[in-house]
Amino acid sequence: MQRAALALGVLAALMLALWLFSAILTPFVLAAAVAYFLDPSARYLARLGLPRGLAALLLVLALAAFSLLALLLLYPLLISQVTVLLQRLPAYVLGVGQAVREALALLTQHLGPEVVDSRLQDLAVGQAGAIISFFGSALARLIGGGVALFNVFTFVAVTPVVAFYLLRDWPRMVARMDSWLPRRSAGVLRQLARDMDRVVSAWLRGQLLCCLLLAALYAGGLTLVGLELGLAVGLMSGILSFIPYVGSLTGMLAGLLLALAQFGTWHGVGQVLAIFLFGQIVEGYLIYPHLLGNRVELHAVWVIFALFAAGIAFGFLGVLLAVPLAAAVGVVARYWLRRYLESPLYLDPPRTGP
Repeated sequence: MQRAALALGVLAALMLALWLFSAILTPFVLAAAVAYFLDPSARYLARLGLPRGLAALLLVLALAAFSLLALLLLYPLLISQVTVLLQRLPAYVLGVGQAVREALALLTQHLGPEVVDSRLQDLAVGQAGAIISFFGSALARLIGGGVALFNVFTFVAVTPVVAFYLLRDWPRMVARMDSWLPRRSAGVLRQLARDMDRVVSAWLRGQLLCCLLLAALYAGGLTLVGLELGLAVGLMSGILSFIPYVGSLTGMLAGLLLALAQFGTWHGVGQVLAIFLFGQIVEGYLIYPHLLGNRVELHAVWVIFALFAAGIAFGFLGVLLAVPLAAAVGVVARYWLRRYLESPLYLDPPRTGP
């Protein structure tokens, strides 16, 4: 009873702290994610004889340099694509309207004017124009305000510094927390922690590589077929792929609408659709089996729910915490399910009748 009360008290205190300090916790949680991601590399360098502090410093500096280089190279290109989008948006709306009119004309020929009348055609054309305007404006806001997700000071100063200290002291922090475990339940808690680490590390590292590969594939393919906003749509599709199914479908829908608006023909739309279908085949049959395999025990529906629920509750901070919390809940739930299936309550349920 005391252990249950202690666990509930600690959980309540953590939730209260998360709610009170959610506005300032994002750079610290991001730094913890960076340290967790780089810890295997730091351990490898330490085994080679490099001091842990120096290894942590080199890894954090390398990651910061890579991030800064990517920002300097990609962000001007994305801003230029936003300019193109804003300039061409009226023409895109007209292109989508013309393509929809042609498709409705074909339907009228096959089904007759009594099925597809003029009012239905005007409604469909108007709604198609509204949809492409919405996606275009949303894409422009997403790219133009993407850096606003991070405060410049916290991104440049706080996050790398905190990540360095966390990465340097990671083994000592783990050992200190292990010494705090109740001795009677230490073995079970260590096993649960190892299971959580296995699930989270497999999902995060595999999903990050998956997003990078898909972003390169989509951006390169859409640029090759001549889509004016191919770079922006491809990068957005790859980055949003960390949300199972939802991210890929959103990127594909935006790419198809922009292709229809730009090319005005279904042939160009078919090329864009072929690129996204090829990306899904590569993701399902090459990337996921080789990068993740059977190590990830997070169902896609559970991940989607966790991301949306945590994002609504705590914003970007919730998105960072969603997968670790989902993994922890899943591991604990599977542990208690195994305990239940091995207990007399399941094996020898009490009789209720005479």
